[in-house]
Amino acid sequence: SSGINAEYGGDYEEALAKLGLALKTENKEAKVVLKIYSRMCLANKQAGHADEGIRTCTVVLQSESQDIEALTNRAECHILNNSFEAAVNDYQAAQQINNDSKHIRDGLKRAEKLLKQSKKRDYYKILGVPRNADKGQINKAYRKLAKEFHPDKFKDEAEKAEAEKKFIDIAAAKEVLTDDEKRQQFDNGDDPLDPESDQGKQFHRNFNGFPFGGNGQQFFFKFQ
Repeated sequence: SSGINAEYGGDYEEALAKLGLALKTENKEAKVVLKIYSRMCLANKQAGHADEGIRTCTVVLQSESQDIEALTNRAECHILNNSFEAAVNDYQAAQQINNDSKHIRDGLKRAEKLLKQSKKRDYYKILGVPRNADKGQINKAYRKLAKEFHPDKFKDEAEKAEAEKKFIDIAAAKEVLTDDEKRQQFDNGDDPLDPESDQGKQFHRNFNGFPFGGNGQQFFFKFQ
């Protein structure tokens, strides 16, 4: 990434536009085309374009199956797409080529933790936002869902109980994804609100009982 950073000042959209033009004009030499796709693979990953990143990295790997950079970049694009098993597979393939790389070991460990985490509670899926969503998108999704599933809206006891569970998950998702430190923990495969952790126990205690519309402690949420 340092080469593209230096050349385009970190503007990956500009890099992709220029690489796209280069692909149209420099399409006769297979080695040159492969080099362009390799740079597009990296730029798409850096820009957060998961689908295009997977496509361009795959083009590289079809010609150079041992290309570690393409494998690790594609793995990160799979993570952006919540395809954690595919990410694990790519990191494992990269590790088979180079077993000494700390970057690959760390990436594989993170992908494995994210795969395990995805089978529990995924805050991005709960709010229906992509993994690279900004705080504005996260807050907007939270407000919409919190209104929809606020327990006070439900009269039927079974529906109210189900809404309470969803509301806790929605509140937990906002708690984690709008806090930079907690979000980083989650992105690394650790749930900061895991019920087994002290932080998680405190969070769940705060919601215990859900006294919406009743006596005792009240919870107020601003939806604007």
